[in-house]
Amino acid sequence: MRNSRRQIIKTIGAGGLGIVVPAISIKSVFGQQSQNIKIGFPTPLTGPFSAEAKDQVQAAQLAIKHFNENGGLNGRMAELLVRDDKLKPGEAATRTLELIENDKVDFLVGALSASVQLAVNEVAKARGVIYNSISQSDAINESSDFSKYTFHEALNPHMTAGAVGRHVFKKGQKIAFLTADYAYGHEMVNGFKNVAEEMGLTVLADIRHPAGATDYSIFLPRIQNLRPDVLAICNFGRDQLNSIKQATSFGLKKQMQIVVPVLLYNQRLAGSPDAFEGVIGAANYHWTLEEQSDSARKFNDAYRKEYGGAVPSDYGAYGYVGVKTILDAVLKVESTAADDVIAELEAMKYDYYKGVQYFRKCDHQSVQPILIISSKKESEMRNEFDVFDILEVQEGSEDVLRSCNELGLA
Repeated sequence: MRNSRRQIIKTIGAGGLGIVVPAISIKSVFGQQSQNIKIGFPTPLTGPFSAEAKDQVQAAQLAIKHFNENGGLNGRMAELLVRDDKLKPGEAATRTLELIENDKVDFLVGALSASVQLAVNEVAKARGVIYNSISQSDAINESSDFSKYTFHEALNPHMTAGAVGRHVFKKGQKIAFLTADYAYGHEMVNGFKNVAEEMGLTVLADIRHPAGATDYSIFLPRIQNLRPDVLAICNFGRDQLNSIKQATSFGLKKQMQIVVPVLLYNQRLAGSPDAFEGVIGAANYHWTLEEQSDSARKFNDAYRKEYGGAVPSDYGAYGYVGVKTILDAVLKVESTAADDVIAELEAMKYDYYKGVQYFRKCDHQSVQPILIISSKKESEMRNEFDVFDILEVQEGSEDVLRSCNELGLA
């Protein structure tokens, strides 16, 4: 699967463009420095992840606005160039190359799929452009995909599923998986299995469904017959909404605890309290963190002011911090030169919305707090946006990451 992805990137899609992506110097790409600091932002504005993608864009635009309101970099303003990658690696590679070649972007942030972000990263590192990924992936930190230009602001599946497993699992339990059959689902299952093995759990089955499935009735009886203690549903976007709604209707929550690696704010809003009630998962952010975090309150207040009282979503927060880290590094070094900005990103500690974070030097993974959340009953909700309880905040630690040796980066 990864070989075919790289072949797509080398030809930039099947549309006959046949564009080769040779490694060239930063200087040749940016020979004429534009007045604006341009950040390219490929993301799936169309497709099953569009709700999360649009939130990312909205929050990223807030980071751009704050930078510009403060005068930019010696008068140079920032600009966000958004492109629809349509959730397709080939499309993402094409759009990324256009952003670099035609639009002369200084940096890249974005993408919302494991395979798509790897396609963006492949083009970015070949062209010497810093890319800060805001979507979950384990592979992007591994030696085969990582480069000095690669940064990963988002949580990764090893961190996320591991955090949920450590919170939920009990020794001796049996676990089953309902898994979207692509990289995101596979990596999340691996994260859960690592914890299950450590704790002596029995894995009964990994039942896989195609991405974009609308009918889960062929899978649910098999899960019911297995009688697991825990069902881990490892999918994303509308797949999460549809599978949880149908699992609830089928009565599975009466027999087992349902967990997900990432409990999505937008999908809960699109669903109902009854459908999601009691489901446990992880999140990078939930807006009620403002009750215990000054940076969360500051972020929420700025977002409310900009967007008519709305609160930011989990994946929206990624868009904000993904852009802000780069722009703050640019301000600190007073330069857009890649090597200068990389050095600053590797050194900086930041707290923009939930607590202290930093990029681990060997793989540029953001070390950060992980929230464990549970979906509330309707009777417990204070308003329509108060959908999750924060059960635990696991502080950022390199102990929950794979080691640099494991990644092939030591």
